[in-house]
Amino acid sequence: MERIDTKRLLPLIGPLLFFAVWWGAVAFGLVNKVLFPSPFETLAHLGQSIGNGAILVDLGATLFRTGLAFVIAAAIGVPLGIALGAAEPVYRSVEFLIDFFRSTPSSALIPLFLLIFGITDANKIAIAAFAAVLVILFNSAYGVMNARKTRILAARVMGANAFQIFKDVLIWDSLSQTFVGLRTGVSMALVIVIVAEMFIGSETGLGHRIIDAQQVLNVKDMYASILVTGALGYLLNLAFLLIEKRFIHWSGK
Repeated sequence: MERIDTKRLLPLIGPLLFFAVWWGAVAFGLVNKVLFPSPFETLAHLGQSIGNGAILVDLGATLFRTGLAFVIAAAIGVPLGIALGAAEPVYRSVEFLIDFFRSTPSSALIPLFLLIFGITDANKIAIAAFAAVLVILFNSAYGVMNARKTRILAARVMGANAFQIFKDVLIWDSLSQTFVGLRTGVSMALVIVIVAEMFIGSETGLGHRIIDAQQVLNVKDMYASILVTGALGYLLNLAFLLIEKRFIHWSGK
């Protein structure tokens, strides 16, 4: 008989504890049952929404906007970050602007993007891409600047020129930090897309579904949509962790 690997069960402890606390709060009357249904009722409603396809349309819309925003951000942020990191004086000259906009809540810029793009999907995608590109650029640049000096020196000793060091040492050594930026960037893009769907005219999307359910007090649908949003963010982060583990196995060595 095979022994169960307890380490594989560790990730289940958090979700089980969360649902146990949720159930306990409802069962012992610590919250209003009308405004806070039990996890079993919420999960049953979620299963029904998935079964009839009602929530899948909104999930697809949010996933499309998040994916497109992330692709745009990665296509701009990674090469620009690597280029700036390789030319540290240039990076330092624009560091204030990068840190200023990176520290500014992107949701505060929604009115600006509304003026530029109007109430369209392009608005939601653009503001999410803007938020993600700064995080990706920052991490890519610092990944290059913090590349191990011993590897650079070793390459120089072996006769590598500046371009070869950049291509064969700096880029590869910075990938671990770049992937941190990509993981953070995709999470940032999802958050901003959800917020934009809530407050910018939208007919589809999980954010639109959450705010609509809240306005008509359809609390089961609201909490079910929130759970789907959280699960989507977790799965996107997990996908990047698996890709990083698979393709950047030398990280930290």
